[in-house]
Amino acid sequence: MDLIAQIEAEQIAALGKEIPDFKAGDTIRVGYKVTEGTRSRVQNYEGVCISRKNGKGIAGSFTVRKISFGEGVERVFPLYSTNIDSITVVRRGRVRRSKLYYLRSRRGKSARIAEVSNYKPKTEA
Repeated sequence: MDLIAQIEAEQIAALGKEIPDFKAGDTIRVGYKVTEGTRSRVQNYEGVCISRKNGKGIAGSFTVRKISFGEGVERVFPLYSTNIDSITVVRRGRVRRSKLYYLRSRRGKSARIAEVSNYKPKTEA
């Protein structure tokens, strides 16, 4: 393991976050910490993950798209952000692309993603 990867692994271990196994096409719920004045609360943001960038490293991020009041809203979350309280996979989607940017131009039934019925979690060797 080279020096940069080793330092990155130490940083991830120090954060102690448990990131679930998800990919593009999965519907996920992100619990994001929102601070309003002096109060802090967790706001859930649920939508389809349309992309993952920079893999599982410390610099990784993912984009979640949802339809809010008839308008498409996308939000990019850093994977190891301190503002992310939790990431939950709601359902697994069956897709053949790693970036689902084509969903931006789709509406209604054509924007649906089939669910995976036989999902098996990957075992890390």
